[in-house]
Amino acid sequence: MNHDHEYTPSNGFTKWLDKRLPLIRFADENMLSFPTPKNLNYFWTFGFILTLCLVTQIITGIVLAMHYTPHVLMAFDSIEHIMRDVNYGWLIRYIHANGASMFFLAVFIHMFRGLYYGSYKEPREILWILGVVIFLLMIITAFMGYVLVWGQMSFWGATVITNLVATIPVVGESILTLLLGGFSVDNPTLNRFFSLHYLLPFVIFGVVILHIWALHVTGNNNPTGISVKDSNDTISFHPYYTVKDLFAYVVFLLMFSYFIFYNPNILGHPDNYIEADPMVTPAHIVPEWYLLPFYAILRAVPDKLMGVLLMFGSIVVLFFLPWLDTMKVRSARYRPTYKIFYFTFLVCCLLLGYLGGQAPEGIYLFLSRVCTIYYFAFFLVVMPILSKYERPSPMPIGISNPAINNNLEMDDNLAPSGNN
Repeated sequence: MNHDHEYTPSNGFTKWLDKRLPLIRFADENMLSFPTPKNLNYFWTFGFILTLCLVTQIITGIVLAMHYTPHVLMAFDSIEHIMRDVNYGWLIRYIHANGASMFFLAVFIHMFRGLYYGSYKEPREILWILGVVIFLLMIITAFMGYVLVWGQMSFWGATVITNLVATIPVVGESILTLLLGGFSVDNPTLNRFFSLHYLLPFVIFGVVILHIWALHVTGNNNPTGISVKDSNDTISFHPYYTVKDLFAYVVFLLMFSYFIFYNPNILGHPDNYIEADPMVTPAHIVPEWYLLPFYAILRAVPDKLMGVLLMFGSIVVLFFLPWLDTMKVRSARYRPTYKIFYFTFLVCCLLLGYLGGQAPEGIYLFLSRVCTIYYFAFFLVVMPILSKYERPSPMPIGISNPAINNNLEMDDNLAPSGNN
């Protein structure tokens, strides 16, 4: 992507710094003056929101780690100590706990936006793959963090999920013993999870840097899916999108604040306020809400190994998305048939989230199986078939030119392009 703007140091200090460490030049050219498609809507603000969510989780997590004790006899009491005795400990803990939910809410919206507007297509394959890596690391980190509370649901959730590793043929039992540090969820497990939960957010931050780097190489996608042709299609990121992103974040923060100050425990499970007891099993073991769709897929299959494979396969399939959907038109705005299947898929995912919190029996089990079949069919059947046979609607000539190009077969806009 060509940059029309070139940074010029404005005073003696910036000239001196620019020759030795061009930080201001880097920030200006890659953030403030970065040419961005001028038609981005508010769905594009979630990248900025996610970055701030990650920073919030890291800062609050570091403070909580200063007061947490990773020992089975003291972990639960140390949480109560944070809530009752540490200055503003309740606030930091609620920000961190509800921040995880807000983080996943934002990332789900971010990913579904990418699915709708075709942000995974050439030349943004690596950008999408790095995003899926971040999502996978988030799931692992959140699961380990949930165990640290050492309540009933944390303990038994860890027991159920870690035992799934044992279904791996030949090496499963050995991996499970290594993961647990023994033969059951106990003190070595808690120490391992605490160490990894503290480390992984910094790994996520590193992958986020790569994700942003990949974005700056290929440039932003946009709601039309048409590649940027010239400077008339772009505007500088600052001040137009910095203000837009900040406004969106303030609105997001208002919702976040509602959960922190008015309903901090609604997204959790009441059993987690009971200290972990290996001798008492909860009536219904469920993970946090953001893992429920995958939990529903796990339980939809009667065979344990097949359920595990499908659960992990539901994430692995996302890595291959750029090669499953080969339609050259990116945006669903101009794909009427795909749009129908997309919104059906969205409803399916929401329904899986609901079903994951219900007992796996009767109509709930039947619907879980139907939704699981459609989940995989959307990626493995619908997308390849539509890529070959769907006839897209007429598209504009360009981002700045609303004139309709009726010659779809020869329209260069339909062909994915490289850097512009």
